[in-house]
Amino acid sequence: MEKRIKLTVRDLNLYYGENHALKDINMDIREKSVTALIGPSGCGKSTFLKTINRMNDLIDHVRITGELKLDDEDIYGEGVDTTVLRKRVGMVFQQPNPFPMSIYDNIAYGPRVHGIKDKAKLDEIVEESLRGAAIFDEVKDRLKKSALGFSGGQQQRICIARALAVQPEVLLMDEPTSALDPISTSKIEELMEDLKKKYTVVVVTHNMQQALRVSDDTAFFLVGEMVEYGDTKTIFSYPKDKRTEDYITGRFG
Repeated sequence: MEKRIKLTVRDLNLYYGENHALKDINMDIREKSVTALIGPSGCGKSTFLKTINRMNDLIDHVRITGELKLDDEDIYGEGVDTTVLRKRVGMVFQQPNPFPMSIYDNIAYGPRVHGIKDKAKLDEIVEESLRGAAIFDEVKDRLKKSALGFSGGQQQRICIARALAVQPEVLLMDEPTSALDPISTSKIEELMEDLKKKYTVVVVTHNMQQALRVSDDTAFFLVGEMVEYGDTKTIFSYPKDKRTEDYITGRFG
């Protein structure tokens, strides 16, 4: 069964001042799938990821043209509330960045901001979110302890739980395992497989093998262009563009 399209990108261009950082990006990202963005450093993949929840709005001298639709709504259209957008589109960063507070308060932070005060409801959200990030059993007796006292891999899963707590539709992950050891990495990869049952996941990765293991679709970026995009297995086995082939076979990047 063909999955419906969750994100539609048409003629998207992004400029940092004079620097043309994204050039005519066109793609359809499928719902409840994992889409990997690959390419060498500085190729635009993280910049593109941050256009999906308008994180680039926070940088001076950024200009964006084109269209990026979440379902049927242009997120760069008039009157879009970025707070609501970032509730629908969560994000997990490269370095685990839990807030300097308890695990419980980290997870309850977003729901409280969005007006949930009831303790029983918050308890339920905290447990569900930690279960969703496959870490509840490891931390359930230590919810009142500072999130900063846990290992990097645990902190990253706490950050994933924090993102899930506001019930997003899309989860953006910017190299979520690059700061982690191999065992923590494989836990997060297994988790991605699980997350796509409920969420649309877009992940930036430097690790080609990771893209192959976790993603359904892959987009290859090079100096601000999206060179090739399609089914992951096809792109890795039969790339259409010589530049894609050179990158995935390790000739550069």
